[in-house]
Amino acid sequence: MTRHYKLLVGLVALIALLYVGRSVLIPLSFALLIACILYPVCQWLEARKFSPLAAIALSISILVIALGGLVSLLFWQIAGFASEWSRLQFKLNDAWKQFSEWLVNTTHITLEEQQNWLSSMQSNYGKEVLPLIKTTAGNLSVFVVMLILIPIIAALILYERKRLVRVVQAMFPAIPAADLRAILNDTITAYYQFIKGMLVVYLCVGILNSVGLLLLGVPHAILFGFIAAVLTFIPYIGIMIGASLPIVVSWITFDSIYYPMGVVAIFTFVQYLEANVIFPWAVSSKLNLNTLMTIVAILVGGALWGSSGMILFVPFLGILKLVADRMPDWAPLSLLLSGTVKPHTK
Repeated sequence: MTRHYKLLVGLVALIALLYVGRSVLIPLSFALLIACILYPVCQWLEARKFSPLAAIALSISILVIALGGLVSLLFWQIAGFASEWSRLQFKLNDAWKQFSEWLVNTTHITLEEQQNWLSSMQSNYGKEVLPLIKTTAGNLSVFVVMLILIPIIAALILYERKRLVRVVQAMFPAIPAADLRAILNDTITAYYQFIKGMLVVYLCVGILNSVGLLLLGVPHAILFGFIAAVLTFIPYIGIMIGASLPIVVSWITFDSIYYPMGVVAIFTFVQYLEANVIFPWAVSSKLNLNTLMTIVAILVGGALWGSSGMILFVPFLGILKLVADRMPDWAPLSLLLSGTVKPHTK
């Protein structure tokens, strides 16, 4: 069996393992990510006479408070949308009447035919509501359980970190202990750089959103722009939730369909820039990853793990590069992943 054939078989096996085991590997990966981010905080607290348990508890509490703030923003968006629902419904009914009249005058579809079509749609939709509710409830319950378990797993990883380091050393005896510790330290640093890159992404997206809304004349443009930027943490759905409130406000304020369409156009354009330009540039520059390979990692992560993979596979790629930088036999891989060409080091 040739070396290249073994490599291909191993790659196929890894992809299969990642896909089949995604329900277990995704929460473990998020927990490991959180643990690596909080590790320097725990070290800083322990250096100031905090016990390990107290340091971990305080670090996790800070994380929970931050997530609580994000969830509060989400519910604030939903509440703002719900408070405008009656006026929005009136406008939707008015828009439908105008569209119905246009259909009658232009396509000669009678009001009776339109009503029959709507009744058929409502009947078909009613049959799909129950399965949709069941699926949504199931996904929501899994999400809530993961939201509770992931911080707990992260806390346990932090508490058992010394034991886990010894396990890793035993698993890779061929790698010198000094090199292994350097890889672990570089990994934690890379995660920090990843978070910094994400903050740059939020800042750029918030500024672009705000400028676009200001040019359009939407009230509270800066507030709406940065709320939508923060909610881009939730792939695809986040930007839609973030855009909902400025769409409603622009429609009610200007009483014209063109302003909501303008908001949609602005957010669509900014989302395109964020996914294809800003995110690869900001995150890749922090992890010193090649932009092309970062995009590939996002696509592969999305294919294997969905939205979670789009978030997690970029730091995974950073870890792979860190290992390749220190393995002489992996010099071609290190060169492929590097954003800038550097001499290969052992």
